[in-house]
Amino acid sequence: MDWVKDKVSRREIVAEPEARRSAYLAPALEKGLDVLELLAGVPEGLTQSQIAQRCNRSLQEVYRMVVSLERRGYIMRWPQGDTFRLTMKLYDLALTFPPIARLTDAAPPIMRRLSLEVEQSILLSVIDGATIRSIAHIDSPAPIGFRVRLGAARPVARTASGRVLLAFQPSATQEWIFEAMAQSGVSAAELKRVRRRVEAIAQAGYEFICGETFEGITDVSFPVIDRKGEVLAALTMPFLRSVADKVDIQRAAAAQFEAAAELSSIFGGELRAPRSPLSDPLARTAST
Repeated sequence: MDWVKDKVSRREIVAEPEARRSAYLAPALEKGLDVLELLAGVPEGLTQSQIAQRCNRSLQEVYRMVVSLERRGYIMRWPQGDTFRLTMKLYDLALTFPPIARLTDAAPPIMRRLSLEVEQSILLSVIDGATIRSIAHIDSPAPIGFRVRLGAARPVARTASGRVLLAFQPSATQEWIFEAMAQSGVSAAELKRVRRRVEAIAQAGYEFICGETFEGITDVSFPVIDRKGEVLAALTMPFLRSVADKVDIQRAAAAQFEAAAELSSIFGGELRAPRSPLSDPLARTAST
């Protein structure tokens, strides 16, 4: 895959000595990205002098960057004061990326219908290197629900969505992600544990895990696949138990599978029906 080749080439660049890596740098681009990344973490905005100080740049350098970014619509000067803040242009660009744009167009009506049927929150996530990001979320119609911040990066191995996305990746992509996890400091024992769980998920066709994030929540996640059988996204339901539940978790998971299958069919994919009742894939594998 081109994506894998790109990741490999980037990894090779990282492995090169610092003297050679500098040949790949574009100073003006680096400065502009520094400003964007800085402002992304400061919602109240910063003045030009504050930007210069935090980026360790001169006011003249920052002025040129700020003028260009403002002209292109990536940042804006706040009307009350001299602070600059990010606009939504970066977010808009991400949503127009073709695979995400198609998903965010097709998924919400299906997710909304599912949420109303099972009275639970529903989220859709995609893989981003060794992390995942939620690109769509439908709140539960019940008085109490669970919410995940859209766009927030989370480690791929530590969430139900992430492990489903990892389980249904091509083998070359899977190995790259495991290697990236190892380089980030994940222990060999943890990698082995994740591999076993990912293999069980691939065999079962879903993730089903209780209390991983919060007590009382069972995360159920199914892949959304395309016509080539490659995973596009993970459709996840953080099932919050309540004494007022009208739909039990098995019925909710069955409806969730139908939604994931419907969404997959839009992209030409055919999702394999899981064995019922659903249970922890690792425990199921151990018992067979």
